[in-house]
Amino acid sequence: MSCFEHDQSRRAFLKRGAALGLAGVATPFVTSLAAIGEAAAAVTADYKALVCVFLYGGNDYANTLPPYDQASYNLYQAARSNIALDRATLAATLLNPATALPGGRQYALAPTMASLMPLFNAGKLAVALNVGTLVQPTTKAQYNANSVKLPPKLFSHNDQQSYFQASNPEGATTGWGGRIGDLFQSGNGSSTLTCINTSGNAVYLTGSSAVQYAVGTGGPIALINNSNTLYSSATAMSTLKSMITGPSTNILANEHAKVTKRALDTYTQLSGALTSAPAANFPLFPTGNSLADQLKMVARMISVSSELGAKRQVFFVSLGGFDMHDFLVRDHGPLMGRVADAMKAFYDTTAALGVADKVTTFTASDFGRTLQSNDDGSDHGWGSMHFVMGGAVNGQKFYGTPPAVGNGTPDDVGQGRLLPTISVDQYAATLASWFGVTSGQMTTVLPNMGNYNPSTWNLGFV
Repeated sequence: MSCFEHDQSRRAFLKRGAALGLAGVATPFVTSLAAIGEAAAAVTADYKALVCVFLYGGNDYANTLPPYDQASYNLYQAARSNIALDRATLAATLLNPATALPGGRQYALAPTMASLMPLFNAGKLAVALNVGTLVQPTTKAQYNANSVKLPPKLFSHNDQQSYFQASNPEGATTGWGGRIGDLFQSGNGSSTLTCINTSGNAVYLTGSSAVQYAVGTGGPIALINNSNTLYSSATAMSTLKSMITGPSTNILANEHAKVTKRALDTYTQLSGALTSAPAANFPLFPTGNSLADQLKMVARMISVSSELGAKRQVFFVSLGGFDMHDFLVRDHGPLMGRVADAMKAFYDTTAALGVADKVTTFTASDFGRTLQSNDDGSDHGWGSMHFVMGGAVNGQKFYGTPPAVGNGTPDDVGQGRLLPTISVDQYAATLASWFGVTSGQMTTVLPNMGNYNPSTWNLGFV
C-alpha cells in the first residue's frame, strides 16, 4: 500500500509527497501534488458531493466479486466452469473484512481490481451485497406467486437503467439524484451547477426544478464555439447573443432564450473557475481510460466548488460495454480494471485535496447477470454487488446478506439471477441521508421508501 491511502489530511499528504521527492520521485509530479493540495482552500467546510459511477449494460457480479471460501467457490465454478476465475489467482485479492461474514463466507475482488485493495483495507471502501431494483421487500415465494408489485420489465436494459436511476421504467421524468438536487440547489451560488453529468444525459440527474449540466472531460461545453466574433465582427457576435438570449412574447422562444442565457453564463463562470485548477495539476489519473477522464473532471470541479458557490453537488459518470453475452473472460477483467484504477485515482485525488470525507462515490448498473454461464458470457440478471468509496465510508465491511451460490437457491429466480435483498431505494436512502436529506424528505426523493420499515432506511455504510 502506498503512503497515500493511510492519511487523508492535506498536510500529511504533502509532507509524504515531499519525502517521496527526496527519495527520487520526479519533481514535476510532487509539484503537481502540491498544486492539488493548494486547491483544497477552495472547498467549503460544509461541502458534500455524491458521485454515481454507472456501469451500462449490466455488470457481471460473479466475476466482479467471486466467492472464495471453498464450498462457495466450488458451486460458483460448477455454474460457470468455462468463465470462472481461478481460485489460486484470487488469493491475492481476497478481502479480509473487519467483521467476518457468517458461515465462513469469503469474497475476493476480480484480480484486475487489485488497485482497490488498499482502500478496502484502510476502511475507505465498502461492499453492498445483492443490490437491485425492487418496489417493496420481496421473497422468492412472493415473486413466484406474483403476489407483490415488481419493477416493470425486469431484465430490460433501458427500463432497469431507468428504474435504478429514477424508481420508474423508461420514460421517467426525474431521477433520485435530481430530486436530491431539488432540495439543495437553493443553497448553491449557481443552482445550475448542482447536478453535473460528464457523460451526456441521464435521468438520474433530472429533478423537478434542478436541471443537469453537461460538461466534457476537458471542461464546459461551449455554445457558438465560444467565439468573440461572427464573420470577424465583434458587434455581429454581440448582436447574435442579444437576439438568442433576449426576452420574447412567445412562450417557447422566451424559455429557449432563458436556457441559452443560462448556458452561456454558466460556461463563462465554470471555465473561468477551472483556470485555477488546470488538468495538468491532477497527475494521479491513468491515461487511456475514459472513466478516469470523467472523474478527473469531477475532481477539478470539486477543487473550485467554493469559487462556484457550491455546497452540495451530485455528479454522474459512466462506462459502457458491460452487456457481455460473449467474450466475458476476455473483456470483463480489463473493463473492471479500468473502473478500479479510475476510482482509486479519484479517491487519492480527493485525499490530496483534503476532501475525501466530503465526497462519496458509489457504483450502479442496470442489473447483475446470471451466475450460469452462457457459453463464454452471461445473461441479464437482477441483483448485483456494488462498491461505496470515500473518507466518510464505514469501510472494510460487507453490507447485506451473502446470497447463496448456485441455481435454484432461495436467492435465485432462475439461472443464478439474484433476487435482491437490498433495494436500490435503501442503497440510495443511505447515501441521501449522508448527503443531508432528512427522514421527512426521504419519500420525496425515493417514493418507494414508504414500503420499507424506517429502521431499514439507513444501511450504515456511510
